[in-house]
Amino acid sequence: MAPDDDRTQRASHWRVIGAAVALVVLTAIGTLGYVWIEGASFTDALYFTVITLTTVGYGEVFPLSPAGRWFTMALLTIGVGLAFYTVVALAAFVFEGELRSILGRRSMQQTIDQLRDHVVVCGFGRLGRAVARHLEEAGTPFLVIESDPKHQDECEQQGFLCVRGSALDERMLERAGLARASAIVAATASDADNVFIALSARDLNPDIEVHARAETPIGVRRLRQAGANQVISPHQLGGQRIANAIARPALVEFIELTTPGSGEDVDLEELQVGVQSPLCGVTLDALPGRGVRVSVMAIKPDGEPLRLNPGARDALRGGDRLIVVGDRANLARLAELASD
Repeated sequence: MAPDDDRTQRASHWRVIGAAVALVVLTAIGTLGYVWIEGASFTDALYFTVITLTTVGYGEVFPLSPAGRWFTMALLTIGVGLAFYTVVALAAFVFEGELRSILGRRSMQQTIDQLRDHVVVCGFGRLGRAVARHLEEAGTPFLVIESDPKHQDECEQQGFLCVRGSALDERMLERAGLARASAIVAATASDADNVFIALSARDLNPDIEVHARAETPIGVRRLRQAGANQVISPHQLGGQRIANAIARPALVEFIELTTPGSGEDVDLEELQVGVQSPLCGVTLDALPGRGVRVSVMAIKPDGEPLRLNPGARDALRGGDRLIVVGDRANLARLAELASD
């Protein structure tokens, strides 16, 4: 991965700060020099130093001895160049957009610092962009960690929160609020990088869900050994999808129809029953009586395994997660009832 461009920002900051500090130090040296050489008062010495360095040229504030004239020439030779460099560095810092960029990133970092239970997407390549887009559509809070400047700009242009740096750097993971995140997606094109990200994520947040991309069978095995909850091989999934479209076209059509957010009329959704929901204690066969006509495909009680094809007399409990299929209107009605 490319190095973090924060180094360039820091170098620019230090150029301006260094030039300003050097100018202040030179002003102090000039003031003390005139006090020592010419016996001038501090105010007169400071004033004469400032008009000398700025080349205003009002004339001598006090008569100069030969030593004072030599000192003034040296002060002019060094100071004019330094003052010019400071002005140029400051102008570049402001007019080249660095100040605006820094203020924008500070504002973005403040927003990131307020995130809780968000998803950290590592890498904004083809897979990372797809994950980010679907998370945005689902209303799930997330941010992206990206090291490539082109992808960083693209990420921010799409309005996504972006941490500019390498996900291999634990400081970037900490800046992304990994300790407060609910999940991380290692979506880089390198199996080795994804394994390292998975290990770092587990070390910083043992409870986080780790979803990772793998390019090779060895990468799949290593990522599972690293503690990834889910390992996805895009090539394998793509090949399986094409083969199923040929051998099982009706199945693929059903899957596409029930993919969340993609169906025009019928949709597949995951909902959670709130602990104060009016659905608590209601059996599945009683849902039509509440004005909800959906098919509950599975129930995952809090802290228990997923149960497929639940029975009609199964009662809902607070904390249950439901996998349901239905039209948009009924799903919206169910989501309203499921909330506290």
